[in-house]
Amino acid sequence: MIPDTSLQKTVEQTTSGKLSPDELVDFSYQQIDKCNPSLNAIVSLRDKDEVKKEAKALSNEAKKKHRLLYGIPLAIKDLFNVKELPTTFGLPMFKNNIAKKHSILVDRLINHGALILGKTNIPELALGSHTKNKLFGATSNAFNNEKSAGGSSGGAASAVASSMIPIADGSDMMGSCRNPAAFSNLYGFRPTPGLIPEDRVLKIDTQFPLLSTPGCLAKTPGDMGIFLDAVSGLHALDPFSFDIEGSFKDVNFHENEFSKMRVGWLGNMNGQYSFEDGILDLCETTLKHLDGDYLSIDDVVDEIDASMIWDSWTTLRSRNVYLYLKESNLQDNSDLGEGAQYELKKGKQVTEGDLKRSMEKRSVLAKKIDRLFDTNDFLALPSAQVFPFDKELDYPSIISEKDMQSYHHWMEVVTLSSLLGLPTISIPVGFNKNNLPMGMQIIGRKKEDLRVLSFAKKYEQIFQFSNVKSI
Repeated sequence: MIPDTSLQKTVEQTTSGKLSPDELVDFSYQQIDKCNPSLNAIVSLRDKDEVKKEAKALSNEAKKKHRLLYGIPLAIKDLFNVKELPTTFGLPMFKNNIAKKHSILVDRLINHGALILGKTNIPELALGSHTKNKLFGATSNAFNNEKSAGGSSGGAASAVASSMIPIADGSDMMGSCRNPAAFSNLYGFRPTPGLIPEDRVLKIDTQFPLLSTPGCLAKTPGDMGIFLDAVSGLHALDPFSFDIEGSFKDVNFHENEFSKMRVGWLGNMNGQYSFEDGILDLCETTLKHLDGDYLSIDDVVDEIDASMIWDSWTTLRSRNVYLYLKESNLQDNSDLGEGAQYELKKGKQVTEGDLKRSMEKRSVLAKKIDRLFDTNDFLALPSAQVFPFDKELDYPSIISEKDMQSYHHWMEVVTLSSLLGLPTISIPVGFNKNNLPMGMQIIGRKKEDLRVLSFAKKYEQIFQFSNVKSI
């Protein structure tokens, strides 16, 4: 059923009556009973009988064919509200924070026939790329239970990789869909901010860039396309949201169109990024397989100042997180973890002058990247700088003998897309000698999300990484 059948075929079976939502619910709970005790991916699990009542009611309705996710069991990242379930943000103080209504994303999923089973685990306040918190504990990697699932959508990644659910929502500020996808042999998409509308907590100045966005993780880009069609598009409550012309489910490159494309490989950014041994090799081996036979790969030699990206990004991010925590009355809470304390301290010190300089740096970088897109259809970078690490660690502190300067410095490689708001998908590139997965980012121009997903669809046709199963 779910493990061996595409989401599209599963929905075709439910809408035709060959498969019932009730059967899918049974399957998901069987997988949860089998896998979740060791993975700790799904939290705040709903009572199975309640979900089966909803499945039965869904089966009796008439408008099945108009539901993109008809009868599909899902679990929602513990940042988004599901009515009558707690939204904990991974914090003990919010364990009884029961949502009174659905988030926009959840409303759209349910309107398309999805059945919500519970929540997926996250790091505290979704800060950092390792899913570990004081309320629920750490989420394990589906390929090695002793390793990290990444984050902040780590629960989502392990739930999908183990087939507890067929696809998952996520959010991505600093690699939070891309990093866990890379750690779990999945596709992880960070769309152009605004493509998927969300409930805005802060009144952000329209000149201040959107740093975070909802996204998704899936075994295949085809599955992802169905999810994106269900949740994307303009919403009256999100002033930054926008419509896109076309369908993610239906979009595909023609053979001759794909063969004319050029991908610019940024590698280690001319030695400015450190990587654990084997990561660059996996990416470059994959690119060599594509080069010539399918499309053109070029090494990008233009000097891009990685320190300028980092300085601009960390200033804007810290200020954004500080304002969010202040709005939530958490700015003086000493129980918050290292990530939140780091952002509070740094964000509080950010001045208007600092913000202006960060925006100026961002503008300079945007112009340089635009010039690269004059000769490249896409840019490519590894999705992470380390392979999945011991889940008991808080975060990697050293990469190839280089000390990491903060709780999130080890994920510096994802900041280019995040800073410039570029649609980016993490695609699988294989496994190292210890059978640990890795991924590579494919970066497109702003609002060219359909083209980015089209690339991933063609890539999956060639490599078929979705056929590799977790333990």
